[in-house]
Amino acid sequence: MKFVIYKIALNSIKLFILIGFVVTPITMGAQSIEDKGVDLGKTPPRIIRACCAFGYDLKIWGVPFVSIDQVINIDDLSEHHYMGNKSEGTGTIYTNKGGFIDIGHLRDQIDWTRYLYTTILDSRGKGEVILPLRNEAGRKILYLNVPAQLSNSDCILLAGKITYDLSLWHEISTWFGASTIPFIPEKFSSFSVEDVYSNLLGIHVGMKTLHSKLPFNEAATMMIKSTLDSLDVAKTAKETYDAYDAVNNKWYTNKKRIPSTKITLKRDPDVLISSRPWIIPNETNNVSDAVILDVPLLNTKGELLTNFYQFTIDLNYRFPVEEIFPGRKSSLINQDDFGVLLNRITNELQIMEQNALVEKKESKSSKVGISVN
Repeated sequence: MKFVIYKIALNSIKLFILIGFVVTPITMGAQSIEDKGVDLGKTPPRIIRACCAFGYDLKIWGVPFVSIDQVINIDDLSEHHYMGNKSEGTGTIYTNKGGFIDIGHLRDQIDWTRYLYTTILDSRGKGEVILPLRNEAGRKILYLNVPAQLSNSDCILLAGKITYDLSLWHEISTWFGASTIPFIPEKFSSFSVEDVYSNLLGIHVGMKTLHSKLPFNEAATMMIKSTLDSLDVAKTAKETYDAYDAVNNKWYTNKKRIPSTKITLKRDPDVLISSRPWIIPNETNNVSDAVILDVPLLNTKGELLTNFYQFTIDLNYRFPVEEIFPGRKSSLINQDDFGVLLNRITNELQIMEQNALVEKKESKSSKVGISVN
């Protein structure tokens, strides 16, 4: 009897944690950026809005009779609020030129770009400024060294580049076992086909917003809508559901349960300097129309943005440092090491896909044998 009660309690905890992580937006305050009391100097959490797993009708391990559905209609986006608000629309929506867009990811990167821009302006001309960040697969520190003469436009580009590095580290770290919630692995969603593109799209929207003379939230709201329109966004939720149906059992499967890594069938780690959208080919769109997004690498004078900062991570036990970086004695890495990690992930993905093909063939052979007998 005690075992049954324990199991019910355990499932209830799983339901609470996973539903909260995968579905429920985390609201860090309802004030807009123009309201009094908003602290632009306070480091936001790595994840501001918790959203979303790729796919729909997804089931959760250990939690029966519950499915995840995070599709959003374009008419339900509502206004953007710096650091989140319960009135904001989050979820995934399909676009014919940008593939699936995770609105939660997009909004987060808009806000991170705004936060880092403010931080960069404040550090301009002050020499080295050290900004400790929250741990994520290790201790993270951002070192800024922004010359006084760096223009506002270049500071915006710098904010975009650093924001991208932080978002890319989240994908890398979750692949190696990091998680926002302890003991709930996030590898099942790492480098899914919409994640990085949605992040980079949010950074581009954030940079455009910072150039606007309008109040930040108002400008961000307008930029989100105009950007999605430019990507030929789905006009109805049904179009997004249809897009998911077209790639079910190809890019993802709802036959497995969260947090199984086998939910995500296709991933894209080729994202070091740009991100391409995954477009579903059909009679109404042209894959060549896909909008590829570039990572900001240079300022307006052609100088490397990495000249003005360093993002370091003191890796924890999850990373086989000596195996990935032969000869390196320290566990400390920076943004210049991301290429090595992405190559490692690419190789591991190729092995996973090969193993999946072998399993599929063996499963088919087994079924044929059973039917014959």
